[in-house]
Parts: sequence; C-alpha cells; structure tokens
Amino acid sequence: MPDAATQIMQCLEVWGGNQPVDAGVAMVGLDAWVYCNPYHEAAGGGDVYYVSACATGRITRLLVADVSGHGEQVNAVGATLRTMMRRYVNYLDQRRMVRSLNREFTTLTAAGCFATAIVCTFFGPTRHLTLCNAGHPPPLLYRAKERQWTALERGGCDANIPWGIDEVCNYDQFDVRLRVGDLVLCHTDSLSEARKPDGELLGMPGLLRIASTLDVSEPSKLTPALLRAIEAEGYRTDDDVTVLLFRPNGAQPRLSFVERWRVQGRMAKAFARSLIPGGGPMPWPDLRLANIGGVFFSSLNKTWGPRMMRREMAERD
Repeated sequence: MPDAATQIMQCLEVWGGNQPVDAGVAMVGLDAWVYCNPYHEAAGGGDVYYVSACATGRITRLLVADVSGHGEQVNAVGATLRTMMRRYVNYLDQRRMVRSLNREFTTLTAAGCFATAIVCTFFGPTRHLTLCNAGHPPPLLYRAKERQWTALERGGCDANIPWGIDEVCNYDQFDVRLRVGDLVLCHTDSLSEARKPDGELLGMPGLLRIASTLDVSEPSKLTPALLRAIEAEGYRTDDDVTVLLFRPNGAQPRLSFVERWRVQGRMAKAFARSLIPGGGPMPWPDLRLANIGGVFFSSLNKTWGPRMMRREMAERD
C-alpha cells in the first residue's frame, strides 16, 4: 500500500484539487501516489488532479488536467471537475462524464479557458483500464513482466482535442488490461517540455529514456527520483508539475455488513444534499449488469460482472 501521508479513500469519495501535495492514496484494487508542485510554489496552480471511488469499491476514476489560466478561474474549474467526478462516480463508462466536461469548458471558451486532460477508469474485477486523452501528453506504462516503459497510447485515440474547443466533439477512448505490479504514470506537459538552457527539449523519448534508468521497486519514491533525474541532466521545468502514479494491487472489494450500511448512509446524505440548491449532484448508480452485478449478488459479480465487462471491451474494439 502507499506509504506515509496516505489518503484512505472511502466509498463514494472524491479527493483532489489543485493545491500542492505529495501523498499516497489507498483504494481497493489500486495503490496511487500524487505529486503536485504549482509554479513558483503558489498555493494553487493550473494543474488539477482528482481520484474517486464508487459505492461498491470496484470502479476507480483518476483525472489529471492542465487548465489554462490561474487563480480564481482555475479554482472554479476545479470545483466543476469535482462536481462531475461526484456525479458520475458510480458510472463504469466514463464517456458521458468526458462529454459533459467538454461542454462545460466550451461555455468558458469566451474567457479563454480550456484544458488538456487524461481521464482513466479502472474496473477492479477485470483490472481493465479505460483511457481518454483530451490533447494531453500520453501516460507512461511500465510492464512489470517485461520490465519496460512505453507511452500508453493508441493510434486514432490520441488526436482528441482539448476540452473547450469543440462542443460536439465525440471523444474516443481505448482500453488496456493491467497486471498486478504494472505502473501507470500520468503527468502534465511540464515534464516532456522541460528544457536545457540552450533550448534542447526533453520530449517523450527523453522522458522514457530517463524513466527506464530508475528503480521501480518502491513506487512511492519513483516520482521524486524521476524529477531529480530530469534536473540532473540539466533540464528545467517552467510550469506547474503534476504526476499521478498508480498500480493494480490485486485486492478485490469485500464490504463488511457495517460498511454496506455506511455506504447506504452516504447515498442518503448525498440525495438529501442534492435537494438543496447548491448542494451538489446525486451520484446515481449506473444501472447496467456489468456494473450492478456485484452490488446485490457477490457470486454474480465474480462470474458475470467481468464477463460482461470483457464483452463491452470486445464490442468497443
């Protein structure tokens, strides 16, 4: 599990923001580490990060966005992202959330606000990771079996434009199945666009080259080691720096009787808040067999949940 200063995620929780942070995040099925250092050590930057856990602990969503603008404008955008993460926290398919966020940003275009982003949804029972890239640098994927880093991208799905450019853009996404011990490193462009004093750009090839030299046995130390290695080669960042690193741990959700009642209580509180103006959205469940299979029948979850998920993946391909 993540080391010191760990945020323990509860069911129906959304955690994150745009403030400085260097912490672990513990979730069912995933270990994660988040690092954010706003430019000039500001109290908040243009990079926004969020992590959410669904009511049953099987769906984890992770988001990293690079928002144009600063100050109150970014704070308002961060609040919008949190609201959307909460509204769709129980949805296995992230496409509705991505399209909704794009529409929200389109309304802010007149104020010069847009964002690049990477949105990931991890489904614990099958360890499938679904990614949507909206004009953002591709994450890095480390395969533990092959001991190799690669850029996590697929042709045709990486040409998605940033949020706020085209209201009717239909964002593509793709899937990858992770093994226990694999690593995914999401980052903002401050890393790939780091430069030497003579203007030499690090770029994605350089970032992969440096990552391949690092020890991955202790993931909690990987991000600091990567940043030190980039600096040691003479590259400097001139922007906010945000890195979200995560790995599957193989754990499956097993809610106790008490925790099941707590989840019901959180749902009831969320419903009550949604009735109050400005109280936030209700995190409605995603009523599809692949998602609700494990809510009522654990045996159905083990058998039909993953099977339906695999069928959905095959249909997308």
